[in-house]
Amino acid sequence: MAVTLDMVKNLRESTGAGMADCKKALDESNGDMNGAIEYLRKRGAASAAKRTDRATNEGLIVTKTSGDGKSAAIVEINCETDFVARNEEFVKFVDTVVETVLKANPANEEALLSTDIGGKKLGDLMNEMLAKFSERIILKRYERIETKGGFIIEYIHTGNKLGVLLELTTAPNNDGDRAQMRDIAMQIAAMSPRFVRREEVDSSTLDKEKEIYMEQAIQQGKKPEIAQKVAEGRVEKFYQEFCLVEQTFVKDSGKTVSEVLKAISASTDVTRFRRYFLGETGDSNAENASNN
Repeated sequence: MAVTLDMVKNLRESTGAGMADCKKALDESNGDMNGAIEYLRKRGAASAAKRTDRATNEGLIVTKTSGDGKSAAIVEINCETDFVARNEEFVKFVDTVVETVLKANPANEEALLSTDIGGKKLGDLMNEMLAKFSERIILKRYERIETKGGFIIEYIHTGNKLGVLLELTTAPNNDGDRAQMRDIAMQIAAMSPRFVRREEVDSSTLDKEKEIYMEQAIQQGKKPEIAQKVAEGRVEKFYQEFCLVEQTFVKDSGKTVSEVLKAISASTDVTRFRRYFLGETGDSNAENASNN
């Protein structure tokens, strides 16, 4: 029986074992899911198989940026308890994963888990974590970004529950510039923008917002033509709330983020950002990128 990627993913979700191990288990069992689980258990790679239904609401988000600020990685690894999340060995493993993502730039998760780390595959190190702790551990998501002419700033909120990567069009000229860039990364963490600028808001999102605002105004007794104007005004507030460059700067309410960027230099702008919040659902790897 031909082994498909979906079969590998399903086995991984059921056992917590690495992608490469799941692929091999399915190959060895001729695509039989129960046989593959048994194969993994015999190898000790499916120590999480009995924990399939357990929630993984704890864990860590980590970031790492290259010395020149031209590339960066962000990773989220989940576990069941804060006790494991704070364990020194677990923290070291998560640091190894983000370091591998940054340096090896793997094409996919299978390639990531197959990366050699001191004579062992990264997937084997993950299996060791699974064997050591009596709870489920999963590599939820990761990403690596790279800039050609710009600069990437990272920010991790206390406790490693929230992380941000911010790509800007220019590098900092001094410590003051770097501090302001980091402040903008903190802004993303605190205010959770969905877009860089209003031009990136897709028509379906905008139409839905207008529909909601119109309905709210009509329910308040407004006539349709008045409700239309109210909706248009609310759309402006939507831009100011969810578009990063239009947000009020949290460290100085008299400025917008756009004005802070201009204070760094006339050519400094935001290209894109990534914001990971521990345990969030939805399109977690959606790109927040400039159209420029």
